[in-house]
Amino acid sequence: MLIRYKKAFEKIAMGLLSFMPNEKDLKKLQQTMKQYDQSEDWQLFLWKEEDIIGLVGVTKVSEDMLEIQHISVNPSHRHQGIGKTMIKALKDFFPGKEIRANEETSAFFEKCDSLLS
Repeated sequence: MLIRYKKAFEKIAMGLLSFMPNEKDLKKLQQTMKQYDQSEDWQLFLWKEEDIIGLVGVTKVSEDMLEIQHISVNPSHRHQGIGKTMIKALKDFFPGKEIRANEETSAFFEKCDSLLS
């Protein structure tokens, strides 16, 4: 289930974000979390089953377009279709909006998107 990020989930969100190649540095990771906390155009969602095992972060590009900035799944839960499920849930959460990937998330997004089509 896709849930909105809350400050109470900060540590788990930072842990999941740290799996992204460009988020390894603690200062960079803290800046990213601050961006999600403070900017209305940046939204972070967590994927919860029994525990929180994934995350997807988007930015509002325009009224009808979102761009995926981050997508991450706990390594012990990978290769089970969770990333694809998160993309589908995100599309369902924002009906009528185009969702695209940024440079960092494009390869993963294209793989998931082709499986959804």
